[in-house]
Amino acid sequence: MFSGIVEEAAPVVAIRADQGNIHLTMRCSFVNELKIDQSVAHNGVCLTVVSKTDDTYTVTAIQETLERSNLGKLQVGDLVNLERSMLMNGRLDGHIVQGHVDQTAVCTAVDEADGSWYYTFTYQFNKELARQGYMTVEKGSVCVNGVSLTVCNSKDDSFQVAIIPYTHEHTNFCQIQPGTVVNLEFDIVGKYISKMMRYQ
Repeated sequence: MFSGIVEEAAPVVAIRADQGNIHLTMRCSFVNELKIDQSVAHNGVCLTVVSKTDDTYTVTAIQETLERSNLGKLQVGDLVNLERSMLMNGRLDGHIVQGHVDQTAVCTAVDEADGSWYYTFTYQFNKELARQGYMTVEKGSVCVNGVSLTVCNSKDDSFQVAIIPYTHEHTNFCQIQPGTVVNLEFDIVGKYISKMMRYQ
């Protein structure tokens, strides 16, 4: 379980293919605090630490994960948003994030707004999935590349988010531009409500 508050945007230092899987090796400031079998969100995808060195750690993404997320598009040097699992004895600063990416979206516009930025994302709309809560709502929560954000200008197949300078500088939003593929996780609370409404 995560909160969508990114701890660090860290570089990929190695990628190794293994049949249908890939092994991603990351370098970050908190490697010495990690343990084997620990969960870490990578661009919003929950992956398990399988090995580590003094300054790097490695996780494995299977084919199912690669098909649903942007992890298969990563290259050495790309920045990845990292978040360790949420502590249950503190404040929930973002929203409840599972680390289970629903689908990808494409950035279609980045507009400067006098010190902040509006990012527009478009995703493949499916009416049946929308009935199950796979959608955005105005002022609702959405997780983009592991970042908890508030939705504005929600449409059937697109939405915008406003990015403040701190988020721009401390996550990989600094690398997102029109054409960039990002990971989406829709709000789990909305999914549960949508499912319950089907049985009314």
